[in-house]
Amino acid sequence: MSTEQEVSGTTDLLYQLDDRPPVAKAFFAGLQHVLASFVGVITPTLIIGGVLGLGEHIPYLISMALIVSGVGTFIQAKKIGPVGAGMICVQGTSFAFLGSVLAAGFLAKSQGGGPEEILSLIFGVCFLGAFIEIFLSQALSKMKRIITPLVTGIVITIIGISLIKVGMTDLAGGFKAPDFGSLQNLALGFTVLVVIIALNRSANPWLRLSSIVIGLIVGMVIAMFMGKVDFSSVGSQPLVSIPVPFKYGFSFDWVAFLPIALIYFITAIESAGDITANCSVSKQPIKGEGYIKRVSNGVLGDGVNSLLAATFNTFPNTTFSQNNGVIQLTGVASRYIGYYIALILVVLGLFPVLGAVLQQIPKPVLGGATLVMFGTVAAAGIKIIASEELTRRKLLIMAVSFGVGLGVTLVPDLLQQAPKLVQNVFGSAVTSGGLVAIILSLLLPEDKAMVAAERESYAYSKQTAN
Repeated sequence: MSTEQEVSGTTDLLYQLDDRPPVAKAFFAGLQHVLASFVGVITPTLIIGGVLGLGEHIPYLISMALIVSGVGTFIQAKKIGPVGAGMICVQGTSFAFLGSVLAAGFLAKSQGGGPEEILSLIFGVCFLGAFIEIFLSQALSKMKRIITPLVTGIVITIIGISLIKVGMTDLAGGFKAPDFGSLQNLALGFTVLVVIIALNRSANPWLRLSSIVIGLIVGMVIAMFMGKVDFSSVGSQPLVSIPVPFKYGFSFDWVAFLPIALIYFITAIESAGDITANCSVSKQPIKGEGYIKRVSNGVLGDGVNSLLAATFNTFPNTTFSQNNGVIQLTGVASRYIGYYIALILVVLGLFPVLGAVLQQIPKPVLGGATLVMFGTVAAAGIKIIASEELTRRKLLIMAVSFGVGLGVTLVPDLLQQAPKLVQNVFGSAVTSGGLVAIILSLLLPEDKAMVAAERESYAYSKQTAN
């Protein structure tokens, strides 16, 4: 039996964390991670640029987002000293900062600032805010009552469920699409989904490894015949984009800084959850000193990468959740795949025309691929929770956290009467649900006598059933 077969048979992974896959397989695995994260990397920039009227600066900002994501992914995979988790932790522009970044931009705009003044203030407050995440990463080892499997499992599950909405929206055609929910879009998206599922169940490791890429290619070809692909804008892209530190200057304002600082605190907890999910799908420990150290190093990597992001004119970075789904689907957890992901992202950033081609992938095609990945993220969170002994206290924490977090998602107008700062912070399911899980874990004491009684009752009921 080959090493590859042994690994697959014993751990359900084709390649484990420190294995080195052949170049061709590693490239395909890396490409699938890029395809899973590409839209997530550039979308916040497109939203911010459009809302704040940044116009001609948007292509450059997109290029910088891709380059910094590549460099950050390399740092996480390589682990430079204490910086980096040493895993496939794909870095990308964080959606969590959208509200606070837009608030900072509107503040600069209200003071008469143009695009360069807007970006100067945004990148200034984001640069200084990154030190909050860097500081928190060093305190995680002392926060064992917060960074527990229960809390991280709840956060990961909420992340996955929240992302499912994004995947399903894309599958139907994309937000505010004129043909949203059309039979053509649904058929296209579900075709991609079926192809990926079928290939992922194949015994052939090459087909399993390439399931997402093949699914996207099949979807793209069908979409071209349906007239849903337009490459006319590709030729208008600049030939090369060169990174220039603080190209737009550096400025600061406390009013803009405070909301961003709070989001950095939340994303540190979110990143801890994402890295825990990565450990789970990569068959690494999710308890003990080694696990805490890996999470601390990964969150430190997020903070350092956000420093780089602000320095090189893009928005805060975080560890992407969807790539844990890619690891689960492909069975490739090798951290060396991170090197290939980094290279592809940097090349896409340096040569914008390549990124422009990927931007033409229709939303239903992407939705069909990402839907199963996002569902896998939620399943990873449930798996972590299931590994815990679920006492009444833990069930109560889960119930309230899911209720609040998902309630905010299901009823988005809940906070419409609240101050804008409260809306920006607690309007996110991950933020509200995660904070509730943390607060209840700290406030609700563990009753050891009650736990012992529950164990005894469970053992008795199991014995009776047998």
